[in-house]
Amino acid sequence: MPHSEDLLIRNALQVVTCQAALFDSQDEGGRPVGLIDDGCVLVSGGVVKWIGKNSDLGEKASGVSEVIDASGKVVLPGLVDAHTHTVFAGTRELEYEMRIRGATYMDIARAGGGINATVASVREATVDQLVRSGLARLESMLRRGTTTVEIKSGYGLDTESELKMLRAIRRIGRRAAADVVPTFLGAHEIPPEFEGRRDRYVDIVTEEMIPAVIQESLAEFCDVFCEKGVFSADEARRILLRAKEQGLKPMIHADEFADSGAANVAAEVGAVSAAHLAFASTDGIEAMRKAGTVAVVLPGVSIGVGKCDFADARGMIEAGLDVAVATDFNPGSSMVDSLLIVSSLACSFMKMTPAEAILGITRHAARAIDRSDSIGGLGPGMQADLVLFEAPDFRYIPYHLGGDIVDAVIKRGKLVFSRAQGAVAYGRNSGTETEH
Repeated sequence: MPHSEDLLIRNALQVVTCQAALFDSQDEGGRPVGLIDDGCVLVSGGVVKWIGKNSDLGEKASGVSEVIDASGKVVLPGLVDAHTHTVFAGTRELEYEMRIRGATYMDIARAGGGINATVASVREATVDQLVRSGLARLESMLRRGTTTVEIKSGYGLDTESELKMLRAIRRIGRRAAADVVPTFLGAHEIPPEFEGRRDRYVDIVTEEMIPAVIQESLAEFCDVFCEKGVFSADEARRILLRAKEQGLKPMIHADEFADSGAANVAAEVGAVSAAHLAFASTDGIEAMRKAGTVAVVLPGVSIGVGKCDFADARGMIEAGLDVAVATDFNPGSSMVDSLLIVSSLACSFMKMTPAEAILGITRHAARAIDRSDSIGGLGPGMQADLVLFEAPDFRYIPYHLGGDIVDAVIKRGKLVFSRAQGAVAYGRNSGTETEH
């Protein structure tokens, strides 16, 4: 598989830059996506060197060692999944059947299922096992165009198990072709051994887990599941402020089942992003707007749990928020690893336009993990992460629900997946490692 320093992608039917100020097409679907008709992208040293129309290329690409003919294809920035739980052990298909038969999320949790069921499996798993399964999942995501993935801990719920998860996530990031963004989620649930002693568990998260995570530089973000019956707004505020003091950027699971005040907490602590938001209050949404917090909607969860409680993405957009779309890939409520599928769901059930959904899995998703200066768009100096789609128009991408339409994936200027060649290349270190 070629790995050149210089690359030209030319003759694309459309290049969607997701940089509205760079280019304009006659029809961008009501939301500027920086569309170039008959476009090309010149890459050098893993970054975009030049981007524009084929007719303007001239001699700029003289001497380029690799050329990809993108005739009949749509080119997008590499897709960004800003909210996932991709590292886990075990599966929970029996709970899926329970939900079909009418059990609620809380019913399943009280029966010993839910998050704590995965916790038990993760505590028994080795780092090597978590790495192997995590790499396989990232390969599947890469084949669907995802080049950057945020991955949370949160299935350990004791200090050593949380550190084990984050060490596994770090190893996956070193080996995978996709970039990995690690998030500490020790406040994902109250573990069974702390039933009736929740204050003590919050103490452990703030005074033991967070310093341990910082000491090993294992995470960039800290997340909290702020929800009635899980962590309260006061507990979430305390944990996130402590994490922020220690150098972790805050994000939050917010108002999934009821208005818990989490959207307001997101604004108060300066969270980079807040996810779920199905029951976020109008005041909370306005506070997020003022704080510049990105809303992350997760339509796969609503489908996965068989409910119609979709977040009001349309209202958030009209209120002035940037809205990202993510998979929430996890074994309990959203066993979907394709941003293409959830972008389709966001259009059909959340009434996002195709242009808004595309921005939701590129530019706005990059903002949700504080990466918009380097990924989520195509422009000179930006990281050369690109996806080529067999599609007649960018709108076709969410329109073709679950379609096998990814033709090639390029990461940092290197071809890492080609449908024609049927291959995926791993990243910086493809050898084996042992974590101590």
